[in-house]
This record gives sequence, C-alpha cells and structure tokens, in this order.
Amino acid sequence: MDVDFIFRIAAIGIIVAVLNQLLVRSGREDQAMLTSLAGLVVVLLMIINVIGDLFDTIKSVFGL
Repeated sequence: MDVDFIFRIAAIGIIVAVLNQLLVRSGREDQAMLTSLAGLVVVLLMIINVIGDLFDTIKSVFGL
C-alpha cells in the first residue's frame, strides 16, 4: 500500500466534507446525506480491492 493510496482516501474525505457543508448550508440535507454515503461507498470499494490483494499475497506466501 502506497502513501498515494492514503492521500487519495484523504482527498475524497475532504471533498465530501466540503460538499456536505455546502449542501447543508443551502438547505439540502437529503442531498448532503447522499453525498456522504456515496463518498463512503467509493472509499469502501477502494479498500476492498486492497484487501483482496492482501489475501492473494497471503495465499502466495503460504502456498495455498
């Protein structure tokens, strides 16, 4: 896992937080919640790919 991956997750978090605040202040709380949920799903999908690579590496190390 590179530092670049961590920076990508942090950038997504910052963008989602800014969008959330803008939408809440403009009175669109439902869209703000959906934006936060979409950001969470994107980050979780990124992490799932990394965890899959981790399991493949563990399989190859132990010869399973």
